[in-house]
Amino acid sequence: MVQPLKSADQRRVCFWPINMRDAAEVESAVAAFARSGIGSLVVTGSSLAQFHRDLIVAFAARHKLPTVYYSRYFVTGGGLISYGPDFVDQFRRAAGYVDRILKGEKPADLPVQVPTKYELAINLQTAKALGVTVPATLLARADEVIE
Repeated sequence: MVQPLKSADQRRVCFWPINMRDAAEVESAVAAFARSGIGSLVVTGSSLAQFHRDLIVAFAARHKLPTVYYSRYFVTGGGLISYGPDFVDQFRRAAGYVDRILKGEKPADLPVQVPTKYELAINLQTAKALGVTVPATLLARADEVIE
């Protein structure tokens, strides 16, 4: 079910949670979303989204949906654009926590850390296939551009 939400500037944003247990659910959800005429799709992080990465990318391409993903792995797999935490940087930072714990600090005493480094990836082949023009200013800011 689509649940519209109006932001402060009155643009319509619709949240459309979908089940992704199998390929049929992913395909029917993406197809229904494409028929809605909303125009673009945002895929947020989840283990099921990662598991069905190739299906989501393929169905978004089939239905000509410009899609933003949470991880560059979707873009390297053919998705249009991603913006999200740099997971390698998070793993490096986690090693510092392991070091502190091994030196005797209690895990409960360590502060929660949030990502500090984000990465932007753009697939120009996908943009061309979708008929999307990516502004030069966005390309200049990208950490990775796939041509």
